[in-house]
Amino acid sequence: MSQDHGHHIIPVKMLYAVIGVLVFLTVLTVALAQVELGVFEVPVALAIALTKAGFVVMIFMALKWDNRVNASILAVGALCVLIFISFILIDTEFRGDLSNTTEGTIMDQQRVEQAMEGREPERSDISFNRQ
Repeated sequence: MSQDHGHHIIPVKMLYAVIGVLVFLTVLTVALAQVELGVFEVPVALAIALTKAGFVVMIFMALKWDNRVNASILAVGALCVLIFISFILIDTEFRGDLSNTTEGTIMDQQRVEQAMEGREPERSDISFNRQ
C-alpha cells in the first residue's frame, strides 16, 4: 500500500496573500516598537512573530498539506518552546527583587551587630596557645 507523496502546487494568488500578510505583520511589529506597551511588549512581539512563523511553516513549507503527524510534532515542539520561554520571562520578571537580602557576609553582619552592642567582635581565627 503506497501513498503518493507529490509536491503540492500552491496557487500564486495564495502566495501573494501570505506575502502581504507577512509584510503587514512586519510593519505592525515596527509600529508597535514605537509604542510603550509596558509589560505587554514582549508577549505582543512574540505573538506577532509566532503568527508570522505559522504562516511561513503552513504555506511556504507546505505543512498545511503534509501528513498530520508532522503538524502534531511541530505543535508539541512549539508548545515546549512556549513553556520554556514562559519560565524565562517569569524568571526575568522577578530579577532584581533582592529586598530580602543584605550586603556583606554573615560574619560582617555579626561584627556590625556586636559593635553596635558595644562588645568586642569575636574572632574565629584566634589560635589558642597552650604553654
